[in-house]
Amino acid sequence: MQPAIPDLVPPTSSTSPTTENRTPRIPELTEIPADRRNFVVMAAFQILMRTGWIFKTESVIIPAVLDAISGVGWVRGLLPALNRLGHSLPPLLLARRVEQTPYKKCVLATTMWLMALCLVVWGALFMPLATALASWKLVIFLAIYGVFFACVGVNSLALTTLQGKLIQTSLRGRLMYATGILGAISAIGCVLWLMPDWLQVGNPRFDLLFLFPGLLFAVAAMLVWCFDEKADPCPMVPKRKRNCFVDAYRTLRDDQNFRRLACVASAVGSSILLFPHYQNLGLQKMRLDLSHLMWWVVVQNVGTGIFSVPMGAIADRGGNRLVLQIFLLGLAAAPALAVTVSYIEASRWFVFTFLLIGLNPVVIRTLQNFTLEICRSTDHPRYLSTLNLCLAAPMIFSPLVGWCVDLFGFAAVYVGVTAVILMGWCVTFTLTEPRHAEYRFANDADLLQ
Repeated sequence: MQPAIPDLVPPTSSTSPTTENRTPRIPELTEIPADRRNFVVMAAFQILMRTGWIFKTESVIIPAVLDAISGVGWVRGLLPALNRLGHSLPPLLLARRVEQTPYKKCVLATTMWLMALCLVVWGALFMPLATALASWKLVIFLAIYGVFFACVGVNSLALTTLQGKLIQTSLRGRLMYATGILGAISAIGCVLWLMPDWLQVGNPRFDLLFLFPGLLFAVAAMLVWCFDEKADPCPMVPKRKRNCFVDAYRTLRDDQNFRRLACVASAVGSSILLFPHYQNLGLQKMRLDLSHLMWWVVVQNVGTGIFSVPMGAIADRGGNRLVLQIFLLGLAAAPALAVTVSYIEASRWFVFTFLLIGLNPVVIRTLQNFTLEICRSTDHPRYLSTLNLCLAAPMIFSPLVGWCVDLFGFAAVYVGVTAVILMGWCVTFTLTEPRHAEYRFANDADLLQ
């Protein structure tokens, strides 16, 4: 029987393509083009998103448009509340539904179309044909704003889930770098090209300001169908329903380190309370014109890009706690700088306030990365959703902050928020850095050791 043994092993020199096609490694090789395709589509999608997003920046464009409708402080103060509630509650309530959806790109495309529709409705409000709705413009604008950010919250959840499903871990850093650089170039280029004509003093074209990003979001929604996504298996047995708010309470109760991080997150959330009022400080108190909005938007996006570069290096060397300790000081300096510049009437320095405001998404991303390191991978959704609730908690005071701006002026409110951020900075020194601790829950493999 021994002569039959060589017959079972074909010679390597005479191996034919048809023989190779029968080997079990071919299905893995056929997935390589799909990986590249998904990477390119995901990069293009995020670049379109960032380019459209810059035209509706919450700290500059949206509050300036709202002031053109109603300049009341408490009305302006509703914007952060609607923003963060949309970012936190809908994803928390619909996370289970998104998880059970076989094709995540269906959720992503649906929310993108809804976001595009919201922007089109906003643009239509400022067309000449909408003069009959003048008395209802404020109510419609705020209602659409709330719906928009509810869609944004679910969209972000679906996008993150889809990215984790389709993009390899080794390529996610490259994706962030590529979309960050190309997205910034595209967004800032479109702003410098289009916004000067749309923000002319005395004749602002708010309709085009919203219709253009609506068009970009619609294109991004169509691009979603280019993803090569395989259906997830549907769960055979439905799990018992759980109260997400009870889970959040238990998470805070049982984890002391995360409870302290939640205090820092709430302090960071308090800085968002001031976002709608920065442009009002510049336009009303310092009497700057609408043309400055363009430069404030550009500088804020440049600031986010600049501060994102050292964030990774510092986090890799010293941990995310060190990043929080450094960048929270810059976040606290933003309102202090704004008030100081307004008092000495140095309007040309006011733009640097928005450079520091660009720190906010960097700090929030650091909070999320810190959260991922202090809990098991199976607990990531629960911890992250609880973190979002803590970020949104200060928003219940948002209308009150706007009312206080009208009543007491900018200085008192800005100094108060600066003090809250500094209190959060002090709490960072009580955090346990997971990279230096005896326990680590970076992944499930750690739990088995």
